[in-house]
Amino acid sequence: MKHTSMKHDDVKDYYGKVLQGSDDLQTNACCTPDDVPDYLKTVLAKIHPEVTEKYYGCGLVAPMALKGAAILDLGSGSGRDVYALAGLVGEGGSVLGVDMTDEQLDVAWRHEDFHAAAFGYAQPNTAFKKGYIERLGELGLADDSFDIIVSNCVINLSPDKPAVLREAFRLLKSGGELYFSDVYADRRVPAELLDDPVLYGECLSGALYWNDFLTLAKEAGFADPRLVEDRVLTIENPEIEAKLGGIGFYSATYRLFKLDLEPACEDFGLSVTYLGAMPNGGAEFVLDKDHVFAAGAEVAVCGNTYLMLKDSRFAPYFEFSGNFATHRGIFTGRGGRLPFDPANGGSGSCC
Repeated sequence: MKHTSMKHDDVKDYYGKVLQGSDDLQTNACCTPDDVPDYLKTVLAKIHPEVTEKYYGCGLVAPMALKGAAILDLGSGSGRDVYALAGLVGEGGSVLGVDMTDEQLDVAWRHEDFHAAAFGYAQPNTAFKKGYIERLGELGLADDSFDIIVSNCVINLSPDKPAVLREAFRLLKSGGELYFSDVYADRRVPAELLDDPVLYGECLSGALYWNDFLTLAKEAGFADPRLVEDRVLTIENPEIEAKLGGIGFYSATYRLFKLDLEPACEDFGLSVTYLGAMPNGGAEFVLDKDHVFAAGAEVAVCGNTYLMLKDSRFAPYFEFSGNFATHRGIFTGRGGRLPFDPANGGSGSCC
């Protein structure tokens, strides 16, 4: 694989010069599904067209309960997700975007006042910094300073993914989460494909094998990664498919909490009841692919799930029963699905 600085230069060239808009993408890896929640459609409708035109994400990085939150967007590009989140956190919240590509940052910087006005704010609650997501310490960002960190189809482009995860863990407050969408492979991508600028720029050859990602996340401190949703990427470019040699790719959204969690789901006789008051959440709250909480229903949960809800911003929306006094063995109530199982999750192209 190329030296880190050369790989950065390749990505900056692809997203700053080769791609002039989403129509220039050669595959469907960097695109977002059309089934966007109504509340998010309202926010996205206020985004400046130039910002939207240069958006290359692969998922929706807008979790619930964002009011007043301090958010960091890793690889913020033209700023679409930053501005969407700015509308959700409210005037009392803040969103910082970090990107390394001048052309993308120029678009983002141009429209800060536009979006503040669109959301009715007296001044922008957004900021953008030029930098590398592997080296956030160079930007003077303090430890434990963000409630939520998001990223949308960018970590796969990093030549040092473990450093990105370590930096995210450092910057999150206790109980905060890294909530991000990215592209994953169903096996390890051959090293020789990493140097193909198109395969890498299209978010394919830099994609992690999903099981390697889980290992890296845990090594960074995120003990129990949770898969929120996933879908098959069908590529739909015969020339590129031939180069890939049968590797399967998925777009997936994970949430990783900065909490003192156990390596496995343990049973302590705990339960939670969703109160149904989550803003924009309706009658259900989706924690992850295996945990969908209906309002008013008491649900048995493992110790890790209990802490993800009780020691995070979600606590006001739940009632909690039990304690950790008695261990009952491994928790057997979790869904037990394998990651990226098309029979249990989303599938198909979004374009």
